[in-house]
Amino acid sequence: METDRSDKRVLTGNEAIARGFYEAGGSVAASYPGSPTVEILEKLKEYEEVYAEFSTNEKVAVEVAIGGSFYGARAMASMKHVGVNIAYDPIMTFTETPINGGFLLVSGDDPGLASSQNEQDNRILGKFANMGIVDPSDSQEAKDFAKRALELSEKYSIPMMLRITSRVCHSRSIVNIEEREEVKSKGIDHDREKYCMIPPGSRKAQFFMKERLEKLEEYAYDTELNKFEIKEGSDTLIITSGLVYHNLKELNPNVSIWKLGLVYPISQKKAKEITNRYKKVIVIEEMLPFIENELKLMGIKCEGKEFFEFTGELDIQDIQEGLNKAKVINNKKEYIKRFVETVPRPPLFCTGCPHRPTFDILKKSKAKIVIGDIGCYSLSFLFPFEQSNIIISMGASIGIVKGVRKAMSMEQEGEPLVAVIGDGTFFHSGLSTSINILHQQKKEENITLVVLDNRTTAMTGGQPNASSGLYNERDDMKVGIKTLVESMGFNRVKEINQYDYKAAEKLFKEEIAYEGLSIIIAHGPCALKYNIEEPYFYVDPDICISCRACIKTNCPPLRMIKYEGIEKLKSSIDKDMCVGCSVCAQVCPVNAIKSSKNVDREDE
Repeated sequence: METDRSDKRVLTGNEAIARGFYEAGGSVAASYPGSPTVEILEKLKEYEEVYAEFSTNEKVAVEVAIGGSFYGARAMASMKHVGVNIAYDPIMTFTETPINGGFLLVSGDDPGLASSQNEQDNRILGKFANMGIVDPSDSQEAKDFAKRALELSEKYSIPMMLRITSRVCHSRSIVNIEEREEVKSKGIDHDREKYCMIPPGSRKAQFFMKERLEKLEEYAYDTELNKFEIKEGSDTLIITSGLVYHNLKELNPNVSIWKLGLVYPISQKKAKEITNRYKKVIVIEEMLPFIENELKLMGIKCEGKEFFEFTGELDIQDIQEGLNKAKVINNKKEYIKRFVETVPRPPLFCTGCPHRPTFDILKKSKAKIVIGDIGCYSLSFLFPFEQSNIIISMGASIGIVKGVRKAMSMEQEGEPLVAVIGDGTFFHSGLSTSINILHQQKKEENITLVVLDNRTTAMTGGQPNASSGLYNERDDMKVGIKTLVESMGFNRVKEINQYDYKAAEKLFKEEIAYEGLSIIIAHGPCALKYNIEEPYFYVDPDICISCRACIKTNCPPLRMIKYEGIEKLKSSIDKDMCVGCSVCAQVCPVNAIKSSKNVDREDE
């Protein structure tokens, strides 16, 4: 790919990380799509010099990147914060080995839970794994820190974590663009004792991890990644990192600021030298008191979470209120409105989404307990479907439904159970739980597994999964789920087109009533990913009986309106939104909804 010769460009934090990896001579990058970091890998795919893949899950992504690093190439794995949980098994052992090619783990943390099921602070996991951690505050730092972290990884033989938060991932700022530095892979190091992590090699590695962190702490003493801004005459020091730094600067308080770019390890020598100059030391950081606790472990007296929330983002007003409580400032000015009044728009399935008829059918079924999973179909928890009783983590639905079933069996309760999982999540972490559900399964235990197969990772923007190649020629994986689960040993496996409402309704009724274990693979292409657009449907108000059966499918183009000359509200369809999925027509009891296929659109 020809490099853009412009000196500056406006980039998101994600784009900047990708650019930094490219400029640093990065060779191998892998990821699993998850907000807020999806864009990193998507951007890297534009660079011909980089091998970039969306892997089956985060553990696989990390292993691919580890393999690149073992060969001496600069490598990176990127994922959202909860993805690190999946990847943690190989990470915890890989951090015992020396680094051959620079290794960077990008963790997209999510203060405020904009798109996540929890709000974990992965600085804790980075420290636990004996990694160095950098924390950029804007796009320029995101690019620079990515490059510097790869250099530090090789210099100190340590894996590095670049921890970035959602707002920095998606916000834009000006970035200086530089040329790519070609870094040749060194090849495999054949010293097996260094890389085969079984005793006695791994015993020696414990001391090796300690020594390299001590060396990195020496580097942290005067690293350019940290900035110390002195305010003459002030007796207060604020220590911070990330985007909080810029929000703090908006207030322009009369304080000195020590901004940490390298948040772990922190130089104890430097920390004591700086903090000893001040009467009051306050740490401002989002989520857990990570920096605060590191300083306290050093014996440094400081405050922080007494004044600032442990959860959510810290905006300008939050920081102002906290500094007022700490008696650092006395400023009551309202800088921003926390909430801007807008028309409420609850999250819902997209127009033509194949999952909508499935959950409409489940709502009408005898299944009172439905275990959900992570994906677009998590929206089934919300009104009007309200069909997921439990949603925990990727792939957990199948393991949980087995535990619920076994507990119910011990109480002689035979109520039908349904577990729902998407195809992307099934490939991500549902295979092992699917195998396990066959273990000690009694024939009469009623469980229906529903695999929603839209052949894309839809929730994060339509990235490919293992079955996408069955729908298009661009993707090279063509795994048929039915063939796969039958090879595992499932005997009762049925397939259905989710858009065929009546056939799907009949099948779900049969399988939910079945005394035993069965799988329904419910097909239907993602309407957005595959640009589904058939002739739109319209309502004949003279036939419509205002029963609202179509409205209850919760499709965005449908609404009740007042027609001229008709007293009662009747249903209608916005033809500009309708993609022609036909589900509304199938549920209409009086055939009032018709296809425009044979209608002159200008006349309709």
